[in-house]
Amino acid sequence: MTSFQLNGQTVAVSDGHEHLLAALRDELGVISPKDGCAPSGQCGCCTVLIGDKARVACQTSLERVTGEEVTTLEGFDDAELRRYCEAFAVHGALQCGFCIPGIVVRAKALIDKKGPALTRDETARHLGAHLCRCTGYIKILDAIQDLAAGTKLVPNAPKGVGSRGIKYEAEALAAGVRPFIDDMVVDGLLYGALKLSDHARADVVTIDTAAALATEGVVAVFTAADIPGEMRVGLIHKDWPVMIPEGGRTSYLGDVLAVVVAQDRTTAIRAAGLLRIEYQVHKPKTDPIRVVVDEEDAVWGLKGNVLSTSSYQRGAVDAAIETSAHVVKETFQTQRVEHAFLEPESTLAVPTDDGLYVYTGGQGIWDDRNDIARVLGVDPSVITTELVSNGGAFGGKEDLSNQVHTALSAWLLGRPVQITLSREQSLLMHPKRHPIRMTYEAGCDSDGKLTAVRVRMLGDSGPYASVGMKVLERSAGHATGPYVIEAVDVEAVAVRTNNPVCGAFRGFGANQAQFAMEGIMDRLAEKVGINGWEIRSRNVVDPGDVWGPGQIMDDGCLGARACLNAVKESYDAAVKSGLPVGVGLGLKNSGLGNGFDELAKAVVRFREDGMVEVRHCWTEMGQGVHNVALQVAVEELGVGAEQIEVIVDSTRELGAGQTTGSRGTLMGAGAVQDACRIALLDDCQVGIDYEGSYRVNWTNSLSEGLEHPVIHSTFGYAAQLVILDPDSGDVQRVVAAHDVGRAVNPLLCEGQIEGAVHMGLGYALFEGFPTDSSGRPTNTTLRSLDIIRPKDMPPVEVIIVESPQPGAPYGIKGVGEIGLVPTAGAVAAAVRANGEPWPTELPIRNLANRERADAWT
Repeated sequence: MTSFQLNGQTVAVSDGHEHLLAALRDELGVISPKDGCAPSGQCGCCTVLIGDKARVACQTSLERVTGEEVTTLEGFDDAELRRYCEAFAVHGALQCGFCIPGIVVRAKALIDKKGPALTRDETARHLGAHLCRCTGYIKILDAIQDLAAGTKLVPNAPKGVGSRGIKYEAEALAAGVRPFIDDMVVDGLLYGALKLSDHARADVVTIDTAAALATEGVVAVFTAADIPGEMRVGLIHKDWPVMIPEGGRTSYLGDVLAVVVAQDRTTAIRAAGLLRIEYQVHKPKTDPIRVVVDEEDAVWGLKGNVLSTSSYQRGAVDAAIETSAHVVKETFQTQRVEHAFLEPESTLAVPTDDGLYVYTGGQGIWDDRNDIARVLGVDPSVITTELVSNGGAFGGKEDLSNQVHTALSAWLLGRPVQITLSREQSLLMHPKRHPIRMTYEAGCDSDGKLTAVRVRMLGDSGPYASVGMKVLERSAGHATGPYVIEAVDVEAVAVRTNNPVCGAFRGFGANQAQFAMEGIMDRLAEKVGINGWEIRSRNVVDPGDVWGPGQIMDDGCLGARACLNAVKESYDAAVKSGLPVGVGLGLKNSGLGNGFDELAKAVVRFREDGMVEVRHCWTEMGQGVHNVALQVAVEELGVGAEQIEVIVDSTRELGAGQTTGSRGTLMGAGAVQDACRIALLDDCQVGIDYEGSYRVNWTNSLSEGLEHPVIHSTFGYAAQLVILDPDSGDVQRVVAAHDVGRAVNPLLCEGQIEGAVHMGLGYALFEGFPTDSSGRPTNTTLRSLDIIRPKDMPPVEVIIVESPQPGAPYGIKGVGEIGLVPTAGAVAAAVRANGEPWPTELPIRNLANRERADAWT
């Protein structure tokens, strides 16, 4: 046994724990230190105080703390902890909240040492041990500076739509007491661990479970042979095997072969390593250009290697290019990118008298329920799913990860089971941002007015569909950016390979396409002899213009020019000062569009205790959709924010698919608004479910071939300036003007934009998730992803533009998806302005994180 002081009390723990974090969480039940990457110590989420020093618990041995004083947030003085949590809440310095408890601990250590003398730069340097994927660190640094200065801050709950106010559950998240799924414990809980494939493409000859089953503490080992229902799941195509059976073939390194269930987490993981798999290994198909014409199928059980083709044509492109005053042709390559949400995927499944209750962090809990039922071979009514607001997602938690494996284990054993992925498993399993190769040929007249564009795209979608066909469809639809072009010819192909699966990621294909289109705009501007701002102004869409696939734009597009105008003063000032500056302009749809009939529902219910339940169908993952629901209810019902409880579970049939494409803000607001107004018509009686809905059923698919289709109901717009230091070439400053239609909560909206800029700069300059020729990722840790750390994050000036969308609730357009669409194009233009060659590949500064050159030649 090892003894130490924990929060003022002497404790003794087993010597068998790998590190202090395991002892705190697994034996002592202390949940404020979060496990984001143990034992690598690269995220900072498990930071605790040892004496007066901030230390990463997953890198601290029990021997190191023997006889020491360990302090977690649970041991902070109540008033002091409240002050810290209130500061973070007031500043909007947290979104998903998973990383914040560790940052609060670090902040206390710094402030106790430095007091009011603590500088912002010092704080940023010391926060280098911490990752935050949501905020961009700006508001975190603001909060810590006010804490160091002793500034008194008073948290204010939000009022109605358009009011600033703290995030729902902000203080509990900052204190680390609002449980994430891996923090939850129930009586009789068992723990599961997954065995992933050792090869990206191999026949599974045998799975020998004997050694694992013989391990003390192991309860069961399950393989595909134990699945009572269907074996394949998927958001659009049911093509993704839950587990690969004996006699089957793996198609990427994230394929699951078995689940080990044990009395404790450590035993389950150790026993999973004892499974003996006999493989017949085949050469993986990892080169998209070769695979697209390969007659041999890349993926087991699926015919053909082309997942989808999206195309449209308008006008006479060849003739227009031939008569253009200026023509440019360029090939662009974007990279695969990891979401790097801080909370690894976790699921808890608990058998009930009526079936199975599943706690999930997925982005579509009704989809989760339906696929769990499909695999178990039961009616969906037997399964209840409840959202536990997750620790970040950005699209990476749309597809099932371990939900089915957890539910299957609990169902077969009749015992509660929890499975949490390790960071290494998470990196292998969930879908990434698509790498896309794009060849553009475009022309303009002598005044810089665009005449024509031809685009050919090839995207590596990995083995399973996920939403890959929709990402490439979105890339195709957004290929022309927010510009007017008379003649257009676009084709985008998604290819199946044995590389990691690619699917949804913030921007959803628009980022890739508009990096290329913005590069074309700047090259044409150089030929014409005008600047980047001016060529965009001459071509930006106005109401009544025909855009992209032929859609006639409504007054919502006034936001594009408004954003461009909002950054002009800063652009002109940078040019006048001789600073390298680039501007990017982008658009991104909100909702699914493309012919989908989208129906979102919400329920408002008044309780006898005076509380109002607001139930909606969207996943809270840091973006603030719970605040949207809350603030709409406050606006419509005239109640206080403290009276609102927001709930997302499948006890009501409200499901609208995945929380993606800013749908939660747009459609969630509409559905809650409708529910509230229905309740008011009935005098808001207690105990009644007042159900409201919001529907978008007037869009068209590209495949319909209409001359003027309505591809999307709503678009958001953004213009961003990137200014470089001319000596170092580093980003010195960013100005981000975003048209959100209506900012439901300006404080949270600012945070979304700052976080998106942070992610966009990383995408443009450093980040990547390349694979080798065997389909194996070459980056296997969070640090290797080269996410921008606090000291390297430049200042961001946020300008919120509110150009309302006609017909949308409150004029809302959303902000999360558009966030980083213009960033890479602006960075590339600034790099060119600094005298460097035109960037054609991402990331611009990190060659190691680019896609392999041999895979795209």
